[in-house]
Amino acid sequence: MVGRVSRAAVALALTFTLGRVLGACASTSGAPTSTTPVTICNSNANGTDNANGTDNANGTDNANGTDNANGTGQATADLPDVAKISVAIDALEAKLGAAQQYFEVNATARVVNLFVALNNATLTQNWLYADGTLTSKGPQKANGGTFTKADLHFHADKVFSVVRTQIPAAILESFYVNGDGKGNVQYGVLTSAQCGGGLDILVGPDGAVKSVNPVQ
Repeated sequence: MVGRVSRAAVALALTFTLGRVLGACASTSGAPTSTTPVTICNSNANGTDNANGTDNANGTDNANGTDNANGTGQATADLPDVAKISVAIDALEAKLGAAQQYFEVNATARVVNLFVALNNATLTQNWLYADGTLTSKGPQKANGGTFTKADLHFHADKVFSVVRTQIPAAILESFYVNGDGKGNVQYGVLTSAQCGGGLDILVGPDGAVKSVNPVQ
């Protein structure tokens, strides 16, 4: 698969951490606009949320009752820790003694997964960075585009800004970086919804939404 490490390999890593969302309940005809948020879950006729029946009239979130005044239903502490990506890469390359090629690096709120390209990018080894510690799994077959740390130019404090505004009810599960198979790097956000399903949203380094696709 060009541009992405084997989804089987990625799914294994995320099952070990948070899990990846299957299916989709969101409706979108393309990239959302700044004035039309994407609908993830529709509220019931009486205005109560369909996840736990709590009233949304006061702006409370459907999962934990937190205030949605900031335009999002997810606490900042629960967002993928994008800033840890560079920390994890530095730790791994210090451990291995050299810069590495990567198929993909993704971050959740608690861990960073690093898929190192081996054997001329025919194998990948998954490293997990959590609480300052690196652990690894055995190599697996893989293919796709690769990148190095020097290729990363995203703004950690901006990559979620548009998504959180346009899809305020979405839960941001992970942020990923991978090679597109054409020598470029692409950035994306995997989201889930209270009603189930999710979206794979490609974003620019400043958070601008480039495409929105249901997770299959």
